[in-house]
Amino acid sequence: MHCGTKIVATLGPASTDPAVLESLIQAGVNTVRLNFSHGTAQDHIDRAATVRAIANKLGKSVAVLADLQGPKIRVGKFEKNKIELVKGAKFVLDAECELGNQDTVGLDYKELPNDVEPGVVLLLDDGKIQLVVDSVVGPKVFTTVTVGGPLSNNKGINRQGGGLTAPALTAKDMEDIKTAAVLEADYIAVSFPKSAADMYMARTLVRAAGGHALLIAKIERTEAITNLEEILDASDGIMVARGDLAVEVGDAAVPALQKRMIKLARKKHKLTITATQMMESMITSPVPTRAEVSDCANAVLDGTDAVMLSAESAAGKYPLEAVQAMARTCFEAERSGEGKIEGEFDNVSDFERIDIAVTMSAVYASSNMNVKAIVCISHSGASALWLSRYITGVPIYVFTQEVNTYRKLALYRHVTPIMVDAKLGPDREAHVAYAQLELLRTGKVVPGDRVIVTLASQSNGVNTGANTMRIIQIAQGQRA
Repeated sequence: MHCGTKIVATLGPASTDPAVLESLIQAGVNTVRLNFSHGTAQDHIDRAATVRAIANKLGKSVAVLADLQGPKIRVGKFEKNKIELVKGAKFVLDAECELGNQDTVGLDYKELPNDVEPGVVLLLDDGKIQLVVDSVVGPKVFTTVTVGGPLSNNKGINRQGGGLTAPALTAKDMEDIKTAAVLEADYIAVSFPKSAADMYMARTLVRAAGGHALLIAKIERTEAITNLEEILDASDGIMVARGDLAVEVGDAAVPALQKRMIKLARKKHKLTITATQMMESMITSPVPTRAEVSDCANAVLDGTDAVMLSAESAAGKYPLEAVQAMARTCFEAERSGEGKIEGEFDNVSDFERIDIAVTMSAVYASSNMNVKAIVCISHSGASALWLSRYITGVPIYVFTQEVNTYRKLALYRHVTPIMVDAKLGPDREAHVAYAQLELLRTGKVVPGDRVIVTLASQSNGVNTGANTMRIIQIAQGQRA
Protein backbone atom coordinates (compact mmCIF):
# COMPACT_ATOMS: atom_id res chain seq x y z
CA MET A 1 0.00 0.00 0.00
CA HIS A 2 1.62 3.25 -1.18
CA CYS A 3 0.37 6.60 0.16
CA GLY A 4 1.06 9.86 -1.63
CA THR A 5 0.25 11.81 1.54
CA LYS A 6 3.12 11.68 4.02
CA ILE A 7 2.97 10.73 7.71
CA VAL A 8 4.81 12.61 10.45
CA ALA A 9 5.27 10.77 13.76
CA THR A 10 6.43 12.41 16.99
CA LEU A 11 9.12 10.48 18.84
CA GLY A 12 8.85 9.87 22.58
CA PRO A 13 8.99 7.12 25.19
CA ALA A 14 6.63 4.91 23.16
CA SER A 15 8.65 5.09 19.95
CA THR A 16 12.35 5.54 20.66
CA ASP A 17 13.17 1.83 20.88
CA PRO A 18 14.93 1.05 17.57
CA ALA A 19 12.74 -1.98 16.86
CA VAL A 20 9.55 0.06 17.36
CA LEU A 21 10.91 2.93 15.30
CA GLU A 22 11.81 0.56 12.47
CA SER A 23 8.27 -0.84 12.49
CA LEU A 24 6.82 2.68 12.31
CA ILE A 25 8.99 3.57 9.30
CA GLN A 26 8.07 0.30 7.61
CA ALA A 27 4.38 1.09 8.26
CA GLY A 28 4.58 4.44 6.48
CA VAL A 29 6.28 7.12 8.60
CA ASN A 30 8.14 9.50 6.27
CA THR A 31 9.16 12.19 8.78
CA VAL A 32 9.97 12.02 12.48
CA ARG A 33 9.26 14.97 14.77
CA LEU A 34 11.62 15.76 17.60
CA ASN A 35 9.65 17.78 20.16
CA PHE A 36 12.10 20.22 21.74
CA SER A 37 9.64 20.92 24.56
CA HIS A 38 10.93 17.68 26.09
CA GLY A 39 14.30 16.01 26.44
CA THR A 40 17.91 17.17 26.30
CA ALA A 41 19.99 18.23 23.33
CA GLN A 42 21.82 14.90 23.45
CA ASP A 43 18.50 13.03 23.48
CA HIS A 44 17.54 14.68 20.21
CA ILE A 45 20.96 14.13 18.64
CA ASP A 46 20.85 10.44 19.56
CA ARG A 47 17.30 9.97 18.28
CA ALA A 48 18.13 11.64 14.96
CA ALA A 49 21.15 9.35 14.56
CA THR A 50 18.99 6.29 15.25
CA VAL A 51 16.41 7.43 12.69
CA ARG A 52 19.08 7.94 10.03
CA ALA A 53 20.66 4.55 10.72
CA ILE A 54 17.31 2.75 10.41
CA ALA A 55 16.36 4.70 7.28
CA ASN A 56 19.68 3.77 5.66
CA LYS A 57 19.19 0.13 6.62
CA LEU A 58 15.73 0.08 5.05
CA GLY A 59 16.75 2.13 2.00
CA LYS A 60 14.11 4.74 2.76
CA SER A 61 14.12 8.53 2.81
CA VAL A 62 13.05 9.80 6.25
CA ALA A 63 13.17 13.49 7.16
CA VAL A 64 13.87 14.86 10.64
CA LEU A 65 11.70 17.73 11.87
CA ALA A 66 12.95 19.70 14.90
CA ASP A 67 9.95 21.37 16.56
CA LEU A 68 10.94 24.36 18.70
CA GLN A 69 9.14 24.87 22.01
CA GLY A 70 8.44 28.57 21.60
CA PRO A 71 7.41 30.88 24.45
CA LYS A 72 6.13 29.24 27.66
CA ILE A 73 2.84 31.07 28.08
CA ARG A 74 1.81 29.09 31.14
CA VAL A 75 0.73 29.33 34.74
CA GLY A 76 3.24 28.30 37.40
CA LYS A 77 3.03 25.47 39.92
CA PHE A 78 0.70 24.86 42.86
CA GLU A 79 1.58 23.88 46.42
CA LYS A 80 -0.51 20.72 46.02
CA ASN A 81 0.00 20.40 42.22
CA LYS A 82 -3.68 20.87 41.44
CA ILE A 83 -6.76 22.90 42.41
CA GLU A 84 -10.45 22.95 41.46
CA LEU A 85 -11.85 26.25 40.17
CA VAL A 86 -15.57 26.92 40.55
CA LYS A 87 -17.65 29.16 38.30
CA GLY A 88 -18.03 32.60 39.85
CA ALA A 89 -14.93 32.31 42.03
CA LYS A 90 -12.25 35.00 42.10
CA PHE A 91 -8.77 33.98 41.02
CA VAL A 92 -5.50 35.91 40.73
CA LEU A 93 -2.70 35.40 38.21
CA ASP A 94 0.38 36.86 39.90
CA ALA A 95 3.69 37.24 38.05
CA GLU A 96 5.53 37.38 41.40
CA CYS A 97 3.88 34.38 43.07
CA GLU A 98 6.15 31.35 43.54
CA LEU A 99 3.73 28.57 44.53
CA GLY A 100 0.01 28.79 43.86
CA ASN A 101 -2.99 27.86 45.97
CA GLN A 102 -6.79 27.93 45.67
CA ASP A 103 -6.81 31.71 45.25
CA THR A 104 -3.75 32.54 43.18
CA VAL A 105 -1.04 31.11 40.91
CA GLY A 106 2.23 32.32 39.48
CA LEU A 107 3.12 32.86 35.83
CA ASP A 108 5.94 31.51 33.67
CA TYR A 109 4.98 34.30 31.28
CA LYS A 110 5.79 37.40 33.34
CA GLU A 111 4.52 39.87 30.74
CA LEU A 112 0.89 38.78 31.00
CA PRO A 113 -0.15 41.77 33.21
CA ASN A 114 1.06 44.11 30.44
CA ASP A 115 -0.91 42.23 27.75
CA VAL A 116 -4.41 42.27 29.25
CA GLU A 117 -7.05 44.72 30.45
CA PRO A 118 -10.50 44.44 32.04
CA GLY A 119 -12.93 42.41 29.94
CA VAL A 120 -10.29 40.23 28.28
CA VAL A 121 -11.07 36.49 28.28
CA LEU A 122 -8.20 34.19 29.24
CA LEU A 123 -8.31 30.53 28.26
CA LEU A 124 -6.32 28.06 30.35
CA ASP A 125 -5.49 24.42 29.65
CA ASP A 126 -6.60 24.49 25.99
CA GLY A 127 -9.76 26.41 26.86
CA LYS A 128 -11.03 24.02 29.54
CA ILE A 129 -10.80 26.87 32.08
CA GLN A 130 -12.04 30.38 31.22
CA LEU A 131 -11.38 33.55 33.17
CA VAL A 132 -12.55 37.13 32.61
CA VAL A 133 -10.13 39.86 33.67
CA ASP A 134 -11.61 42.22 36.27
CA SER A 135 -8.58 44.44 36.83
CA VAL A 136 -4.80 44.59 36.61
CA VAL A 137 -2.76 45.94 39.51
CA GLY A 138 1.00 45.83 39.09
CA PRO A 139 2.06 42.20 38.58
CA LYS A 140 -1.39 40.85 39.48
CA VAL A 141 -4.27 40.03 37.13
CA PHE A 142 -7.57 39.76 39.04
CA THR A 143 -10.13 37.54 37.33
CA THR A 144 -13.51 35.86 37.70
CA VAL A 145 -13.93 32.21 36.74
CA THR A 146 -16.58 31.80 34.02
CA VAL A 147 -15.84 28.15 33.20
CA GLY A 148 -14.46 26.08 36.06
CA GLY A 149 -12.72 22.77 36.43
CA PRO A 150 -9.41 21.25 37.57
CA LEU A 151 -6.25 23.30 37.00
CA SER A 152 -2.82 21.76 37.51
CA ASN A 153 0.81 22.83 37.19
CA ASN A 154 2.16 24.58 34.09
CA LYS A 155 -1.04 24.63 32.02
CA GLY A 156 -1.08 26.93 29.00
CA ILE A 157 -2.64 30.38 28.76
CA ASN A 158 -4.24 31.91 25.67
CA ARG A 159 -5.91 35.24 25.20
CA GLN A 160 -9.19 34.90 23.29
CA GLY A 161 -8.76 36.67 19.96
CA GLY A 162 -4.97 36.84 20.35
CA GLY A 163 -2.84 39.74 21.48
CA LEU A 164 -0.14 38.27 23.71
CA THR A 165 3.21 39.87 22.91
CA ALA A 166 5.49 36.92 23.70
CA PRO A 167 8.24 36.65 21.05
CA ALA A 168 8.18 33.56 18.84
CA LEU A 169 11.85 32.76 19.49
CA THR A 170 13.06 32.47 23.07
CA ALA A 171 16.62 32.09 24.36
CA LYS A 172 15.97 28.34 24.63
CA ASP A 173 14.81 28.23 21.01
CA MET A 174 18.00 29.95 19.90
CA GLU A 175 20.08 27.29 21.65
CA ASP A 176 17.85 24.55 20.25
CA ILE A 177 18.41 25.87 16.72
CA LYS A 178 22.12 25.19 17.27
CA THR A 179 21.28 21.63 18.34
CA ALA A 180 19.07 21.21 15.27
CA ALA A 181 22.00 22.28 13.10
CA VAL A 182 24.31 19.77 14.82
CA LEU A 183 21.92 16.87 14.18
CA GLU A 184 21.37 18.13 10.62
CA ALA A 185 17.62 18.57 10.91
CA ASP A 186 15.88 18.69 7.55
CA TYR A 187 13.05 20.88 8.84
CA ILE A 188 12.66 23.23 11.78
CA ALA A 189 9.17 24.16 13.00
CA VAL A 190 8.84 27.61 14.57
CA SER A 191 6.17 27.85 17.27
CA PHE A 192 3.80 30.83 17.59
CA PRO A 193 5.16 33.09 14.80
CA LYS A 194 3.10 36.27 14.42
CA SER A 195 4.70 37.77 11.32
CA ALA A 196 7.19 37.27 8.52
CA ALA A 197 9.82 38.93 10.72
CA ASP A 198 9.72 35.98 13.12
CA MET A 199 10.44 33.57 10.27
CA TYR A 200 13.21 35.75 8.79
CA MET A 201 14.88 35.86 12.21
CA ALA A 202 14.63 32.08 12.54
CA ARG A 203 16.15 31.57 9.08
CA THR A 204 19.04 33.90 9.92
CA LEU A 205 19.75 31.97 13.14
CA VAL A 206 19.57 28.60 11.35
CA ARG A 207 22.01 29.68 8.65
CA ALA A 208 24.34 31.27 11.22
CA ALA A 209 24.41 27.94 13.07
CA GLY A 210 25.39 26.18 9.85
CA GLY A 211 22.00 24.49 9.41
CA HIS A 212 20.39 23.70 6.07
CA ALA A 213 16.87 23.06 7.37
CA LEU A 214 13.73 24.28 5.64
CA LEU A 215 11.43 26.31 7.90
CA ILE A 216 7.88 25.38 8.85
CA ALA A 217 5.72 28.08 10.47
CA LYS A 218 3.25 26.70 13.01
CA ILE A 219 0.02 28.64 12.55
CA GLU A 220 -1.43 28.81 16.06
CA ARG A 221 -2.05 32.50 16.80
CA THR A 222 -4.80 34.83 15.67
CA GLU A 223 -2.12 37.21 14.40
CA ALA A 224 -0.69 34.43 12.24
CA ILE A 225 -4.02 34.12 10.44
CA THR A 226 -4.09 37.87 9.84
CA ASN A 227 -0.54 37.75 8.46
CA LEU A 228 -0.82 34.36 6.76
CA GLU A 229 0.36 35.41 3.30
CA GLU A 230 3.48 37.18 4.52
CA ILE A 231 4.33 34.28 6.84
CA LEU A 232 3.94 31.85 3.93
CA ASP A 233 6.19 33.99 1.77
CA ALA A 234 8.87 33.92 4.48
CA SER A 235 8.59 30.16 5.12
CA ASP A 236 9.06 26.89 3.27
CA GLY A 237 5.82 25.53 4.62
CA ILE A 238 3.26 25.72 7.41
CA MET A 239 1.85 23.46 10.07
CA VAL A 240 -1.90 23.75 10.61
CA ALA A 241 -1.49 23.56 14.40
CA ARG A 242 -5.12 23.19 15.34
CA GLY A 243 -4.73 23.00 19.13
CA ASP A 244 -3.64 26.47 20.20
CA LEU A 245 -5.26 27.98 17.11
CA ALA A 246 -8.66 26.58 18.10
CA VAL A 247 -8.30 28.06 21.57
CA GLU A 248 -7.61 31.54 20.19
CA VAL A 249 -10.10 31.67 17.30
CA GLY A 250 -12.71 29.17 18.50
CA ASP A 251 -12.88 25.52 17.52
CA ALA A 252 -15.76 26.03 15.06
CA ALA A 253 -13.60 28.35 12.94
CA VAL A 254 -10.73 25.88 12.49
CA PRO A 255 -12.06 23.54 9.73
CA ALA A 256 -12.64 26.40 7.29
CA LEU A 257 -9.30 27.97 8.24
CA GLN A 258 -7.58 24.63 7.61
CA LYS A 259 -8.96 24.50 4.08
CA ARG A 260 -7.99 28.10 3.44
CA MET A 261 -4.46 27.60 4.73
CA ILE A 262 -3.82 24.46 2.69
CA LYS A 263 -5.24 26.01 -0.47
CA LEU A 264 -3.14 29.16 -0.11
CA ALA A 265 0.00 27.20 0.71
CA ARG A 266 -0.41 25.03 -2.39
CA LYS A 267 -0.97 28.12 -4.51
CA LYS A 268 2.28 29.57 -3.19
CA HIS A 269 4.14 26.26 -3.70
CA LYS A 270 4.64 25.72 0.03
CA LEU A 271 4.45 22.55 2.10
CA THR A 272 1.68 21.81 4.60
CA ILE A 273 1.45 19.56 7.66
CA THR A 274 -1.94 19.10 9.33
CA ALA A 275 -1.61 18.37 13.05
CA THR A 276 -3.28 17.95 16.44
CA GLN A 277 -5.56 15.18 17.68
CA MET A 278 -5.78 13.41 14.32
CA MET A 279 -5.91 9.97 15.97
CA GLU A 280 -6.17 11.19 19.59
CA SER A 281 -8.24 8.28 20.89
CA MET A 282 -5.48 5.88 19.81
CA ILE A 283 -3.36 7.06 22.74
CA THR A 284 -5.37 4.48 24.67
CA SER A 285 -7.34 2.59 21.99
CA PRO A 286 -6.05 0.22 19.27
CA VAL A 287 -8.59 1.58 16.77
CA PRO A 288 -9.50 5.17 15.78
CA THR A 289 -12.95 6.70 16.02
CA ARG A 290 -14.92 7.21 12.83
CA ALA A 291 -14.66 10.97 13.39
CA GLU A 292 -10.86 10.75 13.49
CA VAL A 293 -10.78 8.76 10.26
CA SER A 294 -13.01 11.39 8.60
CA ASP A 295 -10.84 14.21 9.94
CA CYS A 296 -7.65 12.65 8.59
CA ALA A 297 -9.28 11.84 5.24
CA ASN A 298 -10.58 15.39 4.85
CA ALA A 299 -7.09 16.80 5.40
CA VAL A 300 -5.88 14.53 2.60
CA LEU A 301 -8.72 15.66 0.34
CA ASP A 302 -7.86 19.28 1.20
CA GLY A 303 -4.43 18.60 -0.33
CA THR A 304 -2.16 18.56 2.72
CA ASP A 305 1.34 17.21 2.17
CA ALA A 306 1.38 15.39 5.49
CA VAL A 307 -0.72 14.42 8.48
CA MET A 308 0.86 14.24 11.92
CA LEU A 309 0.72 12.08 15.03
CA SER A 310 1.67 13.69 18.35
CA ALA A 311 1.06 11.89 21.65
CA GLU A 312 -0.37 8.94 19.70
CA SER A 313 3.14 7.93 18.60
CA ALA A 314 5.18 9.65 21.32
CA ALA A 315 3.49 8.33 24.46
CA GLY A 316 0.49 6.26 23.41
CA LYS A 317 -0.10 2.55 23.92
CA TYR A 318 -0.52 1.83 20.21
CA PRO A 319 2.01 3.81 18.12
CA LEU A 320 2.25 1.20 15.34
CA GLU A 321 -1.52 0.79 15.09
CA ALA A 322 -1.90 4.59 14.90
CA VAL A 323 0.51 4.79 11.95
CA GLN A 324 -1.19 1.87 10.22
CA ALA A 325 -4.64 3.44 10.69
CA MET A 326 -3.40 6.74 9.32
CA ALA A 327 -1.79 5.05 6.31
CA ARG A 328 -5.01 3.15 5.49
CA THR A 329 -7.02 6.35 5.77
CA CYS A 330 -4.66 8.32 3.52
CA PHE A 331 -4.64 5.54 0.93
CA GLU A 332 -8.43 5.30 0.72
CA ALA A 333 -8.89 9.09 0.66
CA GLU A 334 -6.38 9.45 -2.18
CA ARG A 335 -7.96 6.62 -4.13
CA SER A 336 -11.38 8.27 -3.98
CA GLY A 337 -10.28 11.88 -4.27
CA GLU A 338 -7.63 12.09 -6.96
CA GLY A 339 -8.73 13.92 -10.07
CA LYS A 340 -7.65 15.81 -13.15
CA ILE A 341 -5.98 19.14 -12.75
CA GLU A 342 -7.52 21.29 -15.47
CA GLY A 343 -8.30 24.66 -13.96
CA GLU A 344 -5.53 24.47 -11.37
CA PHE A 345 -3.22 26.26 -13.80
CA ASP A 346 -5.08 29.44 -12.86
CA ASN A 347 -2.85 29.39 -9.77
CA VAL A 348 0.31 29.65 -11.83
CA SER A 349 1.25 33.28 -12.19
CA ASP A 350 4.81 33.07 -13.50
CA PHE A 351 5.58 31.21 -16.70
CA GLU A 352 8.57 33.46 -17.42
CA ARG A 353 10.83 30.98 -15.58
CA ILE A 354 11.89 28.14 -17.83
CA ASP A 355 11.95 25.55 -15.03
CA ILE A 356 8.36 26.34 -13.99
CA ALA A 357 7.17 26.20 -17.61
CA VAL A 358 8.84 22.79 -18.06
CA THR A 359 7.39 21.51 -14.80
CA MET A 360 3.88 22.68 -15.64
CA SER A 361 4.16 21.07 -19.07
CA ALA A 362 4.95 17.78 -17.38
CA VAL A 363 1.98 18.14 -15.04
CA TYR A 364 -0.40 18.90 -17.90
CA ALA A 365 0.90 16.06 -20.05
CA SER A 366 0.68 13.58 -17.17
CA SER A 367 -2.96 14.45 -16.56
CA ASN A 368 -3.93 14.00 -20.21
CA MET A 369 -1.81 11.03 -21.28
CA ASN A 370 -1.55 7.45 -20.13
CA VAL A 371 1.76 7.67 -18.30
CA LYS A 372 2.87 5.51 -15.39
CA ALA A 373 5.20 7.97 -13.71
CA ILE A 374 6.87 11.36 -13.73
CA VAL A 375 10.64 11.11 -13.33
CA CYS A 376 12.47 14.18 -12.08
CA ILE A 377 16.27 14.31 -12.28
CA SER A 378 16.94 16.92 -9.63
CA HIS A 379 19.70 18.65 -7.70
CA SER A 380 17.82 20.98 -5.33
CA GLY A 381 14.36 19.43 -5.41
CA ALA A 382 12.71 22.65 -6.63
CA SER A 383 11.11 21.02 -9.66
CA ALA A 384 9.86 18.20 -7.44
CA LEU A 385 8.12 20.72 -5.19
CA TRP A 386 6.30 22.34 -8.12
CA LEU A 387 5.33 18.94 -9.50
CA SER A 388 3.94 17.86 -6.14
CA ARG A 389 1.60 20.86 -5.86
CA TYR A 390 -0.69 19.39 -8.52
CA ILE A 391 -2.74 16.25 -7.91
CA THR A 392 -2.68 14.15 -11.07
CA GLY A 393 -2.73 10.68 -9.58
CA VAL A 394 0.60 9.96 -11.28
CA PRO A 395 3.47 9.07 -8.90
CA ILE A 396 6.54 11.29 -8.95
CA TYR A 397 9.98 9.68 -8.63
CA VAL A 398 12.83 12.09 -7.95
CA PHE A 399 16.39 10.90 -8.59
CA THR A 400 19.06 12.95 -6.84
CA GLN A 401 22.69 12.69 -5.77
CA GLU A 402 22.23 15.22 -2.96
CA VAL A 403 21.70 13.68 0.49
CA ASN A 404 20.03 16.82 1.88
CA THR A 405 17.60 16.92 -1.04
CA TYR A 406 16.90 13.19 -0.70
CA ARG A 407 15.86 13.61 2.94
CA LYS A 408 13.79 16.77 2.50
CA LEU A 409 11.82 15.24 -0.35
CA ALA A 410 10.42 12.70 2.13
CA LEU A 411 7.81 15.29 3.15
CA TYR A 412 6.60 16.22 -0.35
CA ARG A 413 3.22 14.75 -1.24
CA HIS A 414 3.27 12.12 -4.03
CA VAL A 415 7.06 12.26 -4.24
CA THR A 416 9.27 9.20 -3.83
CA PRO A 417 12.94 10.22 -3.60
CA ILE A 418 15.57 7.82 -4.90
CA MET A 419 19.27 8.25 -4.18
CA VAL A 420 21.61 8.08 -7.16
CA ASP A 421 25.10 6.67 -6.64
CA ALA A 422 27.69 9.44 -6.72
CA LYS A 423 29.84 7.25 -8.96
CA LEU A 424 27.39 7.94 -11.76
CA GLY A 425 28.82 11.44 -12.03
CA PRO A 426 27.06 14.51 -13.46
CA ASP A 427 26.10 13.03 -16.84
CA ARG A 428 22.33 13.58 -17.15
CA GLU A 429 21.91 10.92 -19.84
CA ALA A 430 23.42 8.38 -17.46
CA HIS A 431 20.91 9.49 -14.83
CA VAL A 432 17.97 9.04 -17.22
CA ALA A 433 19.15 5.55 -18.13
CA TYR A 434 19.67 4.71 -14.45
CA ALA A 435 16.16 5.95 -13.59
CA GLN A 436 14.56 3.72 -16.22
CA LEU A 437 16.45 0.66 -15.04
CA GLU A 438 15.66 1.39 -11.37
CA LEU A 439 11.92 1.77 -12.05
CA LEU A 440 11.98 -1.51 -13.99
CA ARG A 441 13.96 -3.29 -11.27
CA THR A 442 11.50 -2.25 -8.55
CA GLY A 443 8.43 -3.06 -10.64
CA LYS A 444 7.15 0.51 -10.84
CA VAL A 445 7.05 0.26 -14.65
CA VAL A 446 7.15 -2.52 -17.21
CA PRO A 447 8.40 -2.53 -20.82
CA GLY A 448 5.97 -0.59 -23.00
CA ASP A 449 4.99 1.91 -20.26
CA ARG A 450 5.40 5.62 -20.89
CA VAL A 451 7.07 7.96 -18.40
CA ILE A 452 7.63 11.71 -18.41
CA VAL A 453 11.12 12.91 -17.54
CA THR A 454 12.14 16.43 -16.48
CA LEU A 455 15.78 17.34 -16.11
CA ALA A 456 18.29 20.14 -16.18
CA SER A 457 21.07 20.39 -18.66
CA GLN A 458 24.47 21.37 -17.34
CA SER A 459 26.84 23.93 -18.71
CA ASN A 460 30.43 23.80 -17.46
CA GLY A 461 29.24 21.86 -14.43
CA VAL A 462 26.69 24.51 -13.42
CA ASN A 463 23.12 23.33 -12.85
CA THR A 464 20.78 25.48 -14.90
CA GLY A 465 17.45 24.29 -13.51
CA ALA A 466 14.92 22.06 -15.28
CA ASN A 467 14.83 23.06 -18.94
CA THR A 468 13.90 19.79 -20.65
CA MET A 469 10.87 17.51 -20.68
CA ARG A 470 10.79 14.16 -22.45
CA ILE A 471 8.16 11.49 -22.91
CA ILE A 472 9.89 8.11 -22.95
CA GLN A 473 8.47 4.69 -23.72
CA ILE A 474 10.24 1.94 -21.83
CA ALA A 475 11.74 -0.29 -24.49
CA GLN A 476 10.15 -3.72 -24.94
CA GLY A 477 13.50 -5.41 -24.80
CA GLN A 478 14.74 -3.38 -21.87
CA ARG A 479 15.32 -5.23 -18.61
CA ALA A 480 16.64 -4.23 -15.25
